[in-house]
Amino acid sequence: MINTILEYNRQFVEGKKYEQYATSKYPDKKLAIVSCMDTRLLELLPAALGLKNGDAKIIKNAGGVISHPYGSVVRSLLVAILELGVTEVMVIGHTDCGCQGMDSDEMIEMMLARGIKQSDINMLKYSGIDFKKWLGGFDNVEDSVISTVQELRDHPLIPKDVFIGGYVMDSVTGKLTVLDCSEK
Repeated sequence: MINTILEYNRQFVEGKKYEQYATSKYPDKKLAIVSCMDTRLLELLPAALGLKNGDAKIIKNAGGVISHPYGSVVRSLLVAILELGVTEVMVIGHTDCGCQGMDSDEMIEMMLARGIKQSDINMLKYSGIDFKKWLGGFDNVEDSVISTVQELRDHPLIPKDVFIGGYVMDSVTGKLTVLDCSEK
């Protein structure tokens, strides 16, 4: 698969197809989106929101959650806000998310079955990482989004003048449901 992608990329560059995507590093709409890495959202999310290349910073991970208050999601948001001029953040969960109901014990069992050593798992646990929380999913997407919104609003490093709202997107139709757009 990777060789096919590399060949496509070569042709893409040779044909100068990149020219239609030219923009700057600054988001035109001063918007950042925290969302899930779900493959159904790759094109659906920006299309359903009317976004084009250059409009927003989109930060994606499994479940669209913050797994650590000083991890890569918050770091990315801080860069977007402080360096790149973002003034609004949308936290967008989605229906039928793979992280909903995910079980950390099952994930650990899959790791062991794939050759990850129990001693390596134990080392992370003993290093202060809440492995069950880190690998766990959530029970309800709405609650997960609201929790993420609140965590960002309460974060000591995120400026209080940044608007942060929560939404759930239908992973088939792209319809947004507003969960929490109250001011901080």
